[in-house]
Amino acid sequence: MKRFFKKILLFVILIIVGLGLYLFTGRAKPAENIKWGVTFSKGYASDFESDWRKMFLAILDDLKVKNFRLIAYWNEIEKQKGEYDFSELDWQINEVSKGGGEIILAIGKRLPRWPECHIPEWAQNLSKEEQEESIVAYIKETVNRYKNNSNIKIWQIENEPFLRTFGICPKLDKEFLDKEITLVKYLDASSLEAGQARPIMITESGEFSTWIGGARRADIVGTSIYRTIYGKLGYVTYPIPSVFYRKKTNLIKSLFNVGRIIGIEIQAEPWGKNPVKQMDKKESDISMSFEKFNQVIKYAQNTGFNEMYLWGVEWWYWMKQKGDDSYWNRAKELFK
Repeated sequence: MKRFFKKILLFVILIIVGLGLYLFTGRAKPAENIKWGVTFSKGYASDFESDWRKMFLAILDDLKVKNFRLIAYWNEIEKQKGEYDFSELDWQINEVSKGGGEIILAIGKRLPRWPECHIPEWAQNLSKEEQEESIVAYIKETVNRYKNNSNIKIWQIENEPFLRTFGICPKLDKEFLDKEITLVKYLDASSLEAGQARPIMITESGEFSTWIGGARRADIVGTSIYRTIYGKLGYVTYPIPSVFYRKKTNLIKSLFNVGRIIGIEIQAEPWGKNPVKQMDKKESDISMSFEKFNQVIKYAQNTGFNEMYLWGVEWWYWMKQKGDDSYWNRAKELFK
């Protein structure tokens, strides 16, 4: 038995070493014709600018962004049970649509930006079953409202649902996640062209996830890409080469029937021990100086992804308002 277990252990070690050599060596062909986009969070924008619409229009008209990930926050849309207010999201979608832009619409309980799970106050003390019923109702209202808008190209269901180490969220219920996906596909099947439901995207952590959960369920996997963050060990720059994401993409696509893998959350703002707005320049430069900003763009290009959404456009605008337009102008070059 000892010999048997030693052989098993040796086999496992060889697999780990082989996988490590595969994922961490070599070089991917840099992407050339990249489809750049941004994630816009109305709530996060409001932290920087009282007139978030002014910021949004600047992103459209000055930055010339055409591709957006927009967010249907449950706690903003249904502040009172059964009373839905889509006016702010309507405005965002209409402004992008007027210019012929493309939209990924994120829906669900867990969505981008802290605290990740954006639950209305009235729903926070509901039982699990009652809360899920309310989520289903909100998803139905949202998808039915927007399913005939041809500028919405992708439905994102939840945000990094398999990432357990970040956010203030209950434990993931995989069965309910599957129910959400099935519901959106069913509702969307009657939109636009008969039977041609839009693809479903599940997002995953680039550093802490295998992507298997998303790849088993979705048409598209969206991965985050972070470089320097603040955690329990202080500031850390991940020792991950850009080729890692291309190799991981090739491996996952060979194992699962997933159509596309894209960079959905490319770090382009600081991540520190304090909220971004409270950081001075010295602290914010640790994780996102202008030099690091350019390094991130080059790193992202070297992953080989041809579709990438930058994270932090609200911060670039705020920096511009403070007199430092370097990030804004550098990003503008990408959206020409």
